[in-house]
Amino acid sequence: MSNSADDPGLHALPITVEYGGRELTITPAVVETDRGLVLIDVGPEGVVDSLRTHLRSLEHELEDIWLVVLTHHDGDHAGGLAELLEHTDAVVATHREEAPYITGERDPIKGDGDRYPPVDVDLELADGVRIPTLAGPMEIVATPGHAPGHVSLYFPESGLLLAGDALVADGEEPLSGPKREFTPDMDRALESVGRLADLEIEHTVCYHGGYVDRGSEQIREIYERQS
Repeated sequence: MSNSADDPGLHALPITVEYGGRELTITPAVVETDRGLVLIDVGPEGVVDSLRTHLRSLEHELEDIWLVVLTHHDGDHAGGLAELLEHTDAVVATHREEAPYITGERDPIKGDGDRYPPVDVDLELADGVRIPTLAGPMEIVATPGHAPGHVSLYFPESGLLLAGDALVADGEEPLSGPKREFTPDMDRALESVGRLADLEIEHTVCYHGGYVDRGSEQIREIYERQS
């Protein structure tokens, strides 16, 4: 993987948005498959034009997205989903513990700032499920704590982790554990960091901070330091 966070078949899509009264850089990603594109996280409301621009630079369109995987229900990850689905018939997938928040059956766990138009969830993901992609199998890894059903995505063939918010890369350290102020269950979140440390990870893409050339060794250090 290069510093652009692009492997064959896998592309990070850094986007700067206004969210919660501040400027925020987020990093959704797309993975190519034989059926089209898998989008991992969408972004907040108003992000669709930026996604379209990224995809066109890759010679794709929004309509090429056949599956959206949400790492969790926070508004900066899922708020733009309803708008996106006006342009594509993609299947929406997330962990079963996240689904009620996305469908609107439950209130957002972190408050009204995460409210957005509800969307049906078509597929509930389970830990260990592997989705075939052109970047190799993409494995669902349950990493609860930051949200009840948070998941990360692991590519064992390349040693790449799409961490979601289980790890962050926008602080003083190149790679850090989840931010305590945004993590309702820090104990579970740290257990999830420990689980990630047991994988063979060479590179990490965080939703907040993007690509970092850090892997299992650094993740294990984070776990041991914060536990």
